[in-house]
Amino acid sequence: MSGPWDEAMDQAIAAAEEVRHLTSPNPWVGCVVVTDDGAAYKGATSPPGGLHAERHALVAAASAARGATLVTTLEPCNHQGRTGPCALEIFDAGVRRVVVGTADPDPQVSGAGIAWLRSVGLEVIVGVRQEEVQEQLAAYLHHRLTGRAFTVAKIAATLDGRSAAPDGTSQWITSPQARRDGHRLRAISDAVIVGAGTVRADDPRLTVRDWTPTAGAVWSDGTRPSDVVQPRRVVVGGVSPDAAMHPCLQWSGPLDALLERLGAEGVVQALVEGGPTLLGAMQRRGLLNRIVIYAAPSVFGGDDGAPLMAGAGAATMSALTRGTIVDVTRIGPDVRIELDLTSAGD
Repeated sequence: MSGPWDEAMDQAIAAAEEVRHLTSPNPWVGCVVVTDDGAAYKGATSPPGGLHAERHALVAAASAARGATLVTTLEPCNHQGRTGPCALEIFDAGVRRVVVGTADPDPQVSGAGIAWLRSVGLEVIVGVRQEEVQEQLAAYLHHRLTGRAFTVAKIAATLDGRSAAPDGTSQWITSPQARRDGHRLRAISDAVIVGAGTVRADDPRLTVRDWTPTAGAVWSDGTRPSDVVQPRRVVVGGVSPDAAMHPCLQWSGPLDALLERLGAEGVVQALVEGGPTLLGAMQRRGLLNRIVIYAAPSVFGGDDGAPLMAGAGAATMSALTRGTIVDVTRIGPDVRIELDLTSAGD
C-alpha cells in the first residue's frame, strides 16, 4: 500500500542512483525537501569530502525548507566527520518532519541521527520504501555490518550454461548492450577481481570505457555527476610485469582475508569477473553476495565448453545454494538475471 511520502522517496531513490558511481566509501543517498505547496528540492551525496545529500537539498530549498518535510533514503548522520552533522543542519533549517527510508547501521550513526531529531521535537517517520532503499544500498549495508567488501559476480553465458568455447575463446558471447551494462557494474564497484588464468587468457584492462553516467543535476551548485572513478584491480595469483591490468594488487592468501582487507581499505563493492576457477572457489566458500548473469540467445550444444563455475559443486539437491532473483531485464538480445545470495553467503 502506498503512503503520502512514497512519491518523494521514489524521487530521492532516483537522485541517489545518479551518484552511485562516485560516493564510495560513503553511501549513495538521495534527498528531497518537500514544501506544503508541493515544491520539491532535490539533492544527492557528493564524492567523499563534499556535501551530503541532505545538505544539497537544504541549500537548494533555502528559506523554503522552514516548515517543510525532508525525505531521505538513509538516516541522517549526527556526528562530525569530513562534513558537519546533517541532523543539526536539518534542525537549523527549520524542517518540521523527516522521512527516512532506512536506518544507517554504521556504528557512528546507528539510530543516533533519528533519536536526536526526535529529541529536538521533529516528527521522524522511518521505513518508507524501505525494501527499495535497502536494495539500492545493499552493498553499503553489507559493508557496514560485516566489514567485508560486497561481492558481485559478473558472468556472460550461453543458454546452455557455458562461459567459453573449448579452445578458450569467450569474446563475445553477449551483445554490445550487455557489455555496456557490464561496464556500468565496473563503474559502481570499487574494485574488480579476476583470477590469474583470466589475465593469461585475455590480458584484460578491467577499466570503465563503455558507459556514460546520466546527466541529472542533483548538486546544489548545479554541477552534474559526469565523472567516472576507475576501480582498483585485483588478481588472485601472480601476473607478468607487462600485463595490461597493472597497477594491480596481486593476492595469494585466503579469499575471505582478501575481502576483509578490501573492506578495511574502503572497498564497499567488488566486482568478480572470473573465470570459472575463481568463481567456483568463492561460491564454495560462501563469498559471493550477488551473481549477475548475462544470458545470450545462443547455445554451444555440448558439454566441452567452460562452465560458469569450475570445481566440485553441490553433491545433492539438498545442498544447493539457493537465493532470490531480484531482477530480470532484457538488454538488447540478451537477458540480465540478478541473483541475491546474501542470506546464503553471510
